[in-house]
Amino acid sequence: MGSLFFFFVLLLSLFPWSHSFYGDVPKDFKKGDTMEVKVNKLSSTTPLPYDYYSLSYCKPPVIINSALSLGEVLRGDLIKNSVYTLKMRETEYCKVACRVKLEATSAKKFKEKIDDGYGVNMILDDLPAAVTFDVSEWHGNKTKIAVNALPVGWKEYGYATEVPVGWKDYGYATEVGNEERHFIYNHLRFTVTYHEDPVTKFSRIVGFEITPYSVNHEYKKWENEKTELFTCTSNSDLLISGLPQEVDTDKEVVFSYDVLFESSDVEWESRWDSYLSSGNQIQLLSLINSLWTLLLLSGVVAMVVVRNLYKDINIYNQLETQDEAQELLGWKVVHGDVFRTPHNATLLCVCVGNGVQLFGMMLTAIIFGLLGFLSPSNRGGLITAMVLLWMFMGLFGGYYSARLFKMFKGTHWKKIAFKTAFMLPATFFGILFMLNVLMWGEKSSGAMPSGTMFSLLLLWFGISAPLVFLGSYLGFKRPPIDDPVKTNEIPRQIPERPWHKIKQLLSVLFAAILPLNVVLNEFLSIWNSIWPDQYSFGFLFMTFVILLVTCSEMAILLCYFQLRSEDYNWWWRAYLTIGSSGLYMFAYSTFYFFTPLEIEKFVPVIIYFGYMLMGSFAFFVLTGTIGFCACFWFVRKIYSSVKFD
Repeated sequence: MGSLFFFFVLLLSLFPWSHSFYGDVPKDFKKGDTMEVKVNKLSSTTPLPYDYYSLSYCKPPVIINSALSLGEVLRGDLIKNSVYTLKMRETEYCKVACRVKLEATSAKKFKEKIDDGYGVNMILDDLPAAVTFDVSEWHGNKTKIAVNALPVGWKEYGYATEVPVGWKDYGYATEVGNEERHFIYNHLRFTVTYHEDPVTKFSRIVGFEITPYSVNHEYKKWENEKTELFTCTSNSDLLISGLPQEVDTDKEVVFSYDVLFESSDVEWESRWDSYLSSGNQIQLLSLINSLWTLLLLSGVVAMVVVRNLYKDINIYNQLETQDEAQELLGWKVVHGDVFRTPHNATLLCVCVGNGVQLFGMMLTAIIFGLLGFLSPSNRGGLITAMVLLWMFMGLFGGYYSARLFKMFKGTHWKKIAFKTAFMLPATFFGILFMLNVLMWGEKSSGAMPSGTMFSLLLLWFGISAPLVFLGSYLGFKRPPIDDPVKTNEIPRQIPERPWHKIKQLLSVLFAAILPLNVVLNEFLSIWNSIWPDQYSFGFLFMTFVILLVTCSEMAILLCYFQLRSEDYNWWWRAYLTIGSSGLYMFAYSTFYFFTPLEIEKFVPVIIYFGYMLMGSFAFFVLTGTIGFCACFWFVRKIYSSVKFD
C-alpha cells in the first residue's frame, strides 16, 4: 500500500505543467464593476522589505490594511489599498492619480530605493502583476540604458513580478554634464486579461500585467484627476512622449496610469499556469543533469558495494574457521565493535530527531503542494504550512530520538526529549530574534510584530514541545532495537594506515559536493520564487527524491569503504560526511552574495548571512540525518546477513 501511494505521488510529480486546483474562490465581474489594485511591500535582493507608503507615492483618503496570515507576516508582506481603481472592461488613458512635490527627504528616500533596486508588488483579484517593459519608448543610446536598468528576471523570462521604483543613468547624464541622475517610473499601464462567460456575460480576471514608464508630464492647468496632460494622449498608437521624470529635490512628479482590457480564452482555473511555468525549461535541464549524476552514482554503488558484498558474504559462508574470515573480510572483523555506542551519543540522537522532524515537514509540505492544497494565490501559504508542519512533526522527532537513545543504553527519556524539543529550535529562534531586532531598527516591514513572536513561542511551547515529549515517551516505551551482532566488551584497536586521515577528509569534501549539486538549481529557484509563492512542486518533489537517493547512496558507499578499512566509528562520520554539504551551501551563498547581488549596507549584509546561516544549518541537519539513516540501515543489513560465532 505504501509503495502504491509513493508511485501515485511520483506520477503526479511528472506533470509540473498540469492544471491544479488553486483553492481560492473565483470572483465574477460585470461591465463597469470597480476593481481596486492593491499594493504590497517594497522589496529587492536586499533582504529588507519596506512599506509601500514609506515613499511619497499617491495615497488614498483612507489606508486600509488587509488581514495577513502567519506566512505573510513572516515574509514581511504589507498589503494595502491604493489610488489605482479600474472599471471592468472600460478602457482609460492618461488617468491622473496625483501629483507630488518632492522634498529633500522624500527625494533622498526615492534615490536610496532606486540605488538598492527596490520594486513595488501590486495585486489585482489576488493575482500578482506580471511586469513587462516597453523599451521602444527610448531612442538611440537611451534604449541601452533602459534595458540595463531592468530586473534580472525580465532579462531571462521577459517579465518580472515587481514594478521597479526607478532607474539611475550615467550615459544620459553625461550629455548634460552630471555624474548620475535618478528617474522614477511614474506612469503605469495596466493590462487586464479577462475571460467572459458566454452564458452569464460575467467576466473573470485571468491575467494582470503592468508596463511602467518614466515621463516628465506637462500640463497647462492643474485640475486634480481631470488634468489634461500634454505628454500623454488617448491615441493608442502613441501613448507616451517626452523626457523621463527625474528624481530630485523640489521636483514635481505627476503619477498617472492607463487601463487596457484584453479578452482571453484562458479559463480562470488556469490563470496561474503562466507564472508557474516560467523557467521550467531551465529546471528541466537541471533535473536531467541531476538524474545523470544519480545514475552514475547508482552504477558505482551497484558495481562496488553490492557486487563486492555479495561476493564477500558468499566467500564467508564457505569458510570453516574464524581466522580465515578475519584474513579475507575487512568489514567482518569489526563486527564486535560496529554497534558500539559512539561519543556524544546524546547529541547525535538530538540531531537525528530534529532531522527526522525537518524531513517530515518538507516531504509533507511538498506532497500537499503536489495535491493542490497549497494555493499560489494564498500568499505565504507554504511558509505557514511549513511552520505548522514543523510543530506537528515534533511527535516523530521525539519518537526517533528516544528510540535511538534507548538503543545507546540511555535511561532518562525526559532528558533526550528536552534537548530534542529545545536545542535546534532555540538556536533558530535566537538568530531570528537578533535579525528581527536589526529589522526593527531599520523600520523594515520584515520585522515581526511582538504579537507574531509571541504566537511562534506559543506554537513552540504549546504544540511542538509537548508533541516531542509525547513522541519520546512512546518511543522509549518500545522495546530497544536489538543489534544483529554482539558488541565486545573491549574496543578493538583501529589500525593506522598511511594517509588515512587525509583520505577521510578528501572523501568528506567530495561526498558533500554531490548532494548540493543535484539541488543547486532548485535551490536558486527557491531563492528567486519562494517569496512571491511561484514554484513548481513537481520539480521540487523530483529534486527532493534525487537528493534523498543521492545522499543515501553516497553515505552507503563511503561507509562501506570505512568498514573495509576496519574503522568502526561510522556513526558520526555517516552524519557529518553528508551533512557537510550544508557548509558548501553556505559557501555558495557567500559566492552568490559577491556576484549577482549588490548589497553594500551593513544591516542587510548581516540579515542576508543570518538567513543563509539558518538555511545552511537546516540543510546540514536534513542531509546528515538522511546519510545517517541510510548507513544505519546498511550496516544492520550486512551484519545480519552472515552468522558470527
